[in-house]
Amino acid sequence: MPLPHHTTDHAATDRTFQVDLRGLVDLLSHHLYSSPRVYLRELMQNAVDALTARHAIEPHGDFGIRLYADGAVVRVEDDGVGLTEADVHTFLATIGRSSKRAEQVAEQRADFIGQFGIGLLSCFLVADEIHVLSRSARTPDAPAVEWRGRGDGSYTVRTLPASARPRPGTTVTLTPRADAGEWTRPAQVHALARHFGSLLRHPVTFDDGTGGSERSGTLVNLEPAPWARTYPTPGSRSRALAVYGEEVFGFKPLDTIELDLPAVGLKGIACILPETVPAGRRHGHRVHVKGMLLSEQAEEILPDWAFFVRCVVDAESLRPTASRESLYADATLAAVRDALAERLRDWIARTAAGDPDLLGRFLQAHHLAVKSLAVHDDEILRMLLPWLPFETTDGHCTLDEFSRTHRTVLVTSSVEEFRQVAAIASAAGLGVVNGGYTYDRELVHRLPEIRPEASVADLDPATLTAHLDPVDRETELAAAAYLAQARDALAVFDCDVALRTFQPVSAPALLIDSREARHERTRSQLAREQEGGLWGDILGALRHEAPRAQLILNQLNPLVRTAVAIDEPELARTSAEALYGQAAMLSRRPLRPAESSLINRSFLDLLAHALRKDS
Repeated sequence: MPLPHHTTDHAATDRTFQVDLRGLVDLLSHHLYSSPRVYLRELMQNAVDALTARHAIEPHGDFGIRLYADGAVVRVEDDGVGLTEADVHTFLATIGRSSKRAEQVAEQRADFIGQFGIGLLSCFLVADEIHVLSRSARTPDAPAVEWRGRGDGSYTVRTLPASARPRPGTTVTLTPRADAGEWTRPAQVHALARHFGSLLRHPVTFDDGTGGSERSGTLVNLEPAPWARTYPTPGSRSRALAVYGEEVFGFKPLDTIELDLPAVGLKGIACILPETVPAGRRHGHRVHVKGMLLSEQAEEILPDWAFFVRCVVDAESLRPTASRESLYADATLAAVRDALAERLRDWIARTAAGDPDLLGRFLQAHHLAVKSLAVHDDEILRMLLPWLPFETTDGHCTLDEFSRTHRTVLVTSSVEEFRQVAAIASAAGLGVVNGGYTYDRELVHRLPEIRPEASVADLDPATLTAHLDPVDRETELAAAAYLAQARDALAVFDCDVALRTFQPVSAPALLIDSREARHERTRSQLAREQEGGLWGDILGALRHEAPRAQLILNQLNPLVRTAVAIDEPELARTSAEALYGQAAMLSRRPLRPAESSLINRSFLDLLAHALRKDS
């Protein structure tokens, strides 16, 4: 719907936005940048981009960056392309505009780190005034230009003789505020320069003034990145990369994977963590863009399942966000993430094929990560499923070992079901795997894809009870009265009671009661309570015969043999309740309030009976 047209006797006037520079600096401080320390990164980054532009017009020039900090001032000087007076008015005095967008360097934009033209404002986080002295390398005999910007939004520009800056380039000088000493003292400036610029391709020197000349100084980026160096042997290269990984991350890698993606100009290493990491816990990775440190917490360059590695990479084509502290989520980043994931898969495949000892140590620490990968990656599944450890009735072992001992592998649907049946199943010679952990049940069921001779089935109560030996008829008849009393006592829990013989003898009773069965009984009970109402009709339509729990008493156990001989009804009921409570606790599932109450009551009743008997 078109907006109504309004007429007026007064002509509209174009106006410009008024920018509160102090408010903008406060916004940068609290919402864009993580810390005031980024001011030095922004200055170094601008210097690197200026050098890049200078190399475009003088490819063989020997240019660099010099830092100076003596406690009174912080100075960053470069031999870059420099600025003319027009450039200063256009780019330094207009917020949000970047000299990198100028037509003369537009075709080289991908060569620059920065893209947003607000980096210089970060200097106001530590200083109230920014002094810039620049001389353009594009114009022969260009004069020097001085720009002073202040935190209140005002600035001055003046032209100086070329002798004010004999060589082309730019010098930015800050006079720190008193409250910025934490970030501007010489030792801190040197540390920040090393932190952000250790992999820069241009020489960066630092001087604290104690040497007597600002032209002296120590080299900040002492060596190129370790993957860019040459080594006499592959072994020495591998060791050097591992040492670098340990220096960066503070742990000795289990192994180091060299990363190289020529399409995006990415090089680096992935360090395998030597210890188990909680599933789903993602570590940040150290990402450099064209040598400048962008982030130490870049999670997005690897998929979620790769939480067993920490990466340090340097890339040419990844795009930083406005704060230049994280990566822009675009198609390039997605392609890099997929390619790095493929490198990790390749490493797993090579290790599985050629280094079983390393594979064993890797899986011991990171089997959860590999399981999460194997669920979705058929190649990893085929390579590693037989070697993955699982909790079984034979202890923690690989599926390869377990399937050689048990031709039929049974798997539970929950941890509590495994704990209920583990001891009995083991004594009966059944091979049961705990399928209650994330991914485990699904992976075990895929074992026949890798080992066709293996058979996998879900464990159900009928399978287990079929392996429990029945008692002879005379024993069952003798225990009939007790079993009737026990069923009556445990009817409130929808629990049947049976008498069998099984190993180990030390187990007096086995409670078979799945989570699904308990949920079904709860729903059935609710339907009965709501019978006649709308909710009751709905639940009644869903209801089928509620499965019952089973308390299986072990006739071989001395305690059970004593209990089934009890002829006093109340004592029989109490002993049955006590056996049920013990079996429920041994199953290690959460007890319901009624079960906790029953255990306490049966203990007190047995204690009272014993005291009466003694008296």
